[in-house]
Amino acid sequence: MQANGAGQGQNQELACLSAAQNGESSSTEEAHSNGLIPSNNNGNNVNNNNGAPSGGDPGAPASSAAAASGSEMGATLKKKKRLSQSEEDVIRLIGQHLHGLGLNQTVDLLMQESGCRLEHPAATKFRNHVMEGEWDKAENDLNELKSLMHSPNAIVRMKFLLLQQKYLEYLEDGKVLEALQVLRGELTPLKYNTDRIHLLSGYLMCSHAEDLRAKAEWEGKGTASRSKLLDKLQTYLPPSVMLPPRRLQTLLRQAVELQRDRCLYHNTKLDGSLDSVSLLIDHVCSRKQFPCYTQQILTEHCNEVWFCKFSNDGTKLATGSKDTTVIIWQVDTETHQLKLLKTLEGHAYGVSYLAWSPDDNYLIACGPDDCSELWLWNVQTGELRTKMSQSHEDSLTSVAWNPDGKRFVTGGQRGQFYQCDLDGNLLDSWEGVRVQCLWCLSDGKTVLASDTHQRIRGYNFEDLTDRNIVQEDHPIMSFTVSKNGRLALLNVATQGVHLWDLQDRVLVRKYQGVTQGFYTIHSCFGGHNEDFIASGSEDHKLYIWHKRSELPIAELTGHTRTVNCVSWNPQVPGMMASASDDGTVRIWGPAPFVDSQDFEGSCKAMGIHPAVLPDDALL
Repeated sequence: MQANGAGQGQNQELACLSAAQNGESSSTEEAHSNGLIPSNNNGNNVNNNNGAPSGGDPGAPASSAAAASGSEMGATLKKKKRLSQSEEDVIRLIGQHLHGLGLNQTVDLLMQESGCRLEHPAATKFRNHVMEGEWDKAENDLNELKSLMHSPNAIVRMKFLLLQQKYLEYLEDGKVLEALQVLRGELTPLKYNTDRIHLLSGYLMCSHAEDLRAKAEWEGKGTASRSKLLDKLQTYLPPSVMLPPRRLQTLLRQAVELQRDRCLYHNTKLDGSLDSVSLLIDHVCSRKQFPCYTQQILTEHCNEVWFCKFSNDGTKLATGSKDTTVIIWQVDTETHQLKLLKTLEGHAYGVSYLAWSPDDNYLIACGPDDCSELWLWNVQTGELRTKMSQSHEDSLTSVAWNPDGKRFVTGGQRGQFYQCDLDGNLLDSWEGVRVQCLWCLSDGKTVLASDTHQRIRGYNFEDLTDRNIVQEDHPIMSFTVSKNGRLALLNVATQGVHLWDLQDRVLVRKYQGVTQGFYTIHSCFGGHNEDFIASGSEDHKLYIWHKRSELPIAELTGHTRTVNCVSWNPQVPGMMASASDDGTVRIWGPAPFVDSQDFEGSCKAMGIHPAVLPDDALL
């Protein structure tokens, strides 16, 4: 019928239905009425009359039999017309899936009873000829399919794909002359994709089949390569003629992925196959699986803790304090507990910023605004490699490593920033820029710097050019960049946390809830695929947002003074660290198993969302 793309009239529908009622095939070319090759019913006659004799009572008058037959046909047609387009689509999707499982008799019965057709008979012939390698017949089938296609020009592309498979199979069989004839007499006259034809001609020089398969990136003659070919060919056919391959699985996979994307607490990498999930329930991640709970409190610093940063491999945490020390902590990979590894001393002004080298072998420490010195430590030995100071009038308060790990840039608010090697030797400098924060992009050339003009500019040390990228209306206290270099997360004075797209140079989102005055607070990206954002706040809390949502999904309490910095472990999505003026560093992780699930369930039952509850209440 027209709804499923057959393009047949009502008379043909009646004929099809009548044939189905009598257990006969309604199509030519030995195809079943559902468009598939008829299956063996093991001698059992399956009809549409629920076990009643299809011919009625032999002694009944012919007129009565005809009336009964007409009544049945009318009832069947009426039942068929009640199916909506979406219902027919679902039946076809189920039929395709069952056919893929080899349940062909079930498919036959489903199509007969519903009055639907899985695919057009011409498409079935085409499929069979392709899978059997009957290339001349498959090419002739294209002429029949041409009238059913939205774009007749696609026939040339489909023919090219058929002939390409034919050519490669001839080559694999050692039939070089036949392959050459296909190349010269069939592929070349198409005048399509000449670059590909030149590449195909080079395969004539392959010495053996393995060489051919490797160079052509082809599975070889057989079911695997022909199935892939059929998948490509199906993209040119309307779904009313032939369903896209594995369409039901595709829709189910998309639904699962959409549920994961909409899950605010989804923070794990899961297998992409449908076998790893249940289709019977919705995907839901509980808050107790999220790093919202204090796992450990580090109290070794004896003054305000201004900064914290996990190493790139996630095995260490560095914390810097007003007490003039940097402490390196070791992360236990099994228990996720931290223990003190090294204490680096001698930072007279305190430590307000830390940066790990790309290989985690070195750590650079910077001080507050009035500090003109920078310390470069060897993390493995605990020895100071370089203590750098260009001038006593300098302010070296920020630093960023070049991706090559051999250079870094540093600067402050006194009007310049520098590019140096590991020994502190000056390689380049940029004058007249009062730097608040720095970042090196992955191209190894561009340095991003926020300055006192409430902007972020890109500076290229190779061609000595600079350009404006971000412009805010208030001072940018700090910023960080996502791993792919596309997004920047800004802490803006009196405004809070802003997300910018560096490529399009647009403000993407303003996150709500955080209290940001003129203190320097460092936020971060984190979690699986960097889907989350975390920031400290002057109200003593730690806020977490899903990257696409302006409202926080968690407000974590426990600190008693301003939370200056948050760092998310890049290798352990369920671990965060926060540094505070209260002199402590808190390590956050999933909830302990005891009673947390029951408590959360009772909260939801009472209409209380656990995200608004303090951490201590859940513990």
